[in-house]
Amino acid sequence: MTDASHPAPRRALITGASLGIGEAFARRLAADGWDLVLVARDAGRLDATAAELTGRHGRRVETISADLSTDDGCATVERRLAADPPIELLVNNAGISLNTPFVRSAVQDEARLLRLNVLAVLRLTHAALEPMIERASGTVINVSSVAGFGVPMPGSTYSASKAWVTNFSESIALSVAPLGVRVMALCPGYTRTGYHERAGIDMSRTPRWMWLRADEVVDEGLRDLRKGKLVSVPSWKYKLAVAGLRHAPRRLLRGVSRDNRGRVGG
Repeated sequence: MTDASHPAPRRALITGASLGIGEAFARRLAADGWDLVLVARDAGRLDATAAELTGRHGRRVETISADLSTDDGCATVERRLAADPPIELLVNNAGISLNTPFVRSAVQDEARLLRLNVLAVLRLTHAALEPMIERASGTVINVSSVAGFGVPMPGSTYSASKAWVTNFSESIALSVAPLGVRVMALCPGYTRTGYHERAGIDMSRTPRWMWLRADEVVDEGLRDLRKGKLVSVPSWKYKLAVAGLRHAPRRLLRGVSRDNRGRVGG
């Protein structure tokens, strides 16, 4: 039992924690005194990150190697979310994109994208909310993207999946707020994470000023969480972009959108 003068440490579970925004969340939360449960496929990288954070900050760090595009992977993390010690913050960060337009991609790859970007977010959010509601305390941050704000990238299911994450998060946030639980969608723009390189997407034409750092995304997201926002869009430049996207005619958006992976039939 923990006495009142030494409260139990807070504990966060982060998916996609081996790189990018997920790793930045792990570093920031460990520095802030959180214990962690880190989830990703790369067990070696997870263990190295856990050892570093334990040594640097003295935090307890658990690791779970799981592929969240599979039923078994999701079930493993669902069991941890239901177990003790309790998870007070879930960060659903794991996600993928594809480097080919829809009509050229394999349907099994598209299905895997939806299992990871949509179904895993749904399942883990559902698993986390039950104990959080019982305690009348807890937070879920679902990492989405500005790509979900009405940008019709030609032939892409990625932007559609992120539109779902944002709408889902905002809807669930409204339903659980009276029960003492928070849900927020974090919607960054282009972020230097290695994500695009791993997907084989050529981003060489993207201007340097459009890029964000992962630690900046995390810091601003946590600030917006403290402010009570349901949707966080880091950086003023992307806030302006999203404001424009929400009010621009759909025909105009279709005209200016680009597919960085190449044109169908080109």
